[in-house]
Amino acid sequence: MNTHIPVMLPEICGILGKAQNLRFVVDATLGLGGYSEGVLLKWRKAVVLGIDQDPQAIEAAKRKLMDFGDRFRAVHGNFRDLSPILEKTGMGKPDAVLFDLGVSSIQIETPERGFSFQEDGPLDMRMDSQSERQERAGDIINTAGMRELITLFRKYGEDPYAAQIARGIVRYRESSGPIKSTSELVQVIRDTLPAPVQRKMGRNPARKVFQALRIAVNDELEALADALNQCESLSSGAMMVIVVSYHSLEDRIVKRKFREWDALGRGNDLYRKPLVPGAEELKENWRSRSAKLRAFSFLEKVPEVTDR
Repeated sequence: MNTHIPVMLPEICGILGKAQNLRFVVDATLGLGGYSEGVLLKWRKAVVLGIDQDPQAIEAAKRKLMDFGDRFRAVHGNFRDLSPILEKTGMGKPDAVLFDLGVSSIQIETPERGFSFQEDGPLDMRMDSQSERQERAGDIINTAGMRELITLFRKYGEDPYAAQIARGIVRYRESSGPIKSTSELVQVIRDTLPAPVQRKMGRNPARKVFQALRIAVNDELEALADALNQCESLSSGAMMVIVVSYHSLEDRIVKRKFREWDALGRGNDLYRKPLVPGAEELKENWRSRSAKLRAFSFLEKVPEVTDR
């Protein structure tokens, strides 16, 4: 059974409450529809457009939110195409755009999607399971050279043991052939790193490698940068942008962009330090433990006055 608790929903609703006359919200990472439901329940006149790459998530969210009728609409797509999607739907410019950059419950809890290092499944990790042309995690693990793997694990996983793990993977491929499943990859990593190192790490030693592979497969950081740039172009009026991120690579991109907009006078970076979950939420939802929330409020643009 898929379980999903939207991270920091009260904080997000509090931020949205600062917007005047909230009528149209884009939930750019729809998932199972937790944020969309929260908005639709609190703002009875608001409409929500949900975007997700994952067809399974789209169908699950539609079922969950069907009672809201035409106040909710879901589109299969990537948030890096935010502007074209909005143009195609004809819904106008939003008052707020929400991003929850974590992997959804439906992906983690479906082993055949290959996202979980705790369950056995194929090395897939595509957010869009219908994208046949997209490279899978197994393609990377079994074809990339050692230097390429080291760079990948360091850049996207920030893994201090990237070199050791990459060497272990290449040695295993040479002796035993391709790595075919998530559990096989986890075991290769466990067999590669000394026990004292694994004890020092505290968590599953494959965690950062899986993060790196997922980011690479889905081009997540470039997609985020593209989406934020489109938010700026959409903000001809007042608009909120709210982002919940789960690792430093994402948070760094968001922080820099919000501070850049603030310095340019485009609006206000609402939090110099990100909001984090409180103790009660951490007890109820362990998946929120690494969450960081940032928000930016674009100002209404004042038309320039030109001499005639």
